[in-house]
Amino acid sequence: MEPVRSLHDLLDLQDVDAQIDRLIDQRQNLPELGDYRAAHDATVRITAERDTTAERLKETELAIDKTSGELEITQQKAGAEEMRLYAGGLSARDADYLRREVELLKARIGGMEEEILELMETREEIEGDLVRSNSELESETERKAALERGIRESWRAIDSELAVKERRKSEIIPVVDEDLIDLYENLRQSRDGRAVGALTGGVCGACNLMLSSAEENEARRQDPPRCIHCRAILVP
Repeated sequence: MEPVRSLHDLLDLQDVDAQIDRLIDQRQNLPELGDYRAAHDATVRITAERDTTAERLKETELAIDKTSGELEITQQKAGAEEMRLYAGGLSARDADYLRREVELLKARIGGMEEEILELMETREEIEGDLVRSNSELESETERKAALERGIRESWRAIDSELAVKERRKSEIIPVVDEDLIDLYENLRQSRDGRAVGALTGGVCGACNLMLSSAEENEARRQDPPRCIHCRAILVP
């Protein structure tokens, strides 16, 4: 393997790896992902609110049914007691007691009727809240689905580009010396991807610092050539 050719291939490899890194970063940080997470959180929140509202509606309807049942029983009792009172044949004391009992039952009936009316108003308000929650949930669900379709479409396009870059990378790696590949990978991890730099006009392409003539000669004597400033692999 011709050393300089291998170094130039390594420079090509870094370029391809940089493109792969950019595509992966783009895939992971699509602007739509933030909107999707917000839409997902909104659907979770609205669903919880909707379920709470539905439970309140159920409890209110049960309260209406319970109070209506008690009202019916109390009305029947009041009617029966009133019939007894009007039928006569009671002592003055018993008639007075029964009259007060009927009055108490009628007062209780009035209170229950008022309670039922209030419960029915509450039910109407809750039903309105439930309709609004369902409408909001439907809207956010549709928005979330649309965002998901857009994200998947973007991912498909990015993945297609990634496949091309990965194929190119697989073509370069076999033509580069194995020891160079190992050094390159270690440097990439420690130098944020900038492991190789072209040496042009005495300037390191990795750190953009100038090397003096003596420093350049020193760098070239190393195998492979290394920048004395950043230790990146230099490609003459």
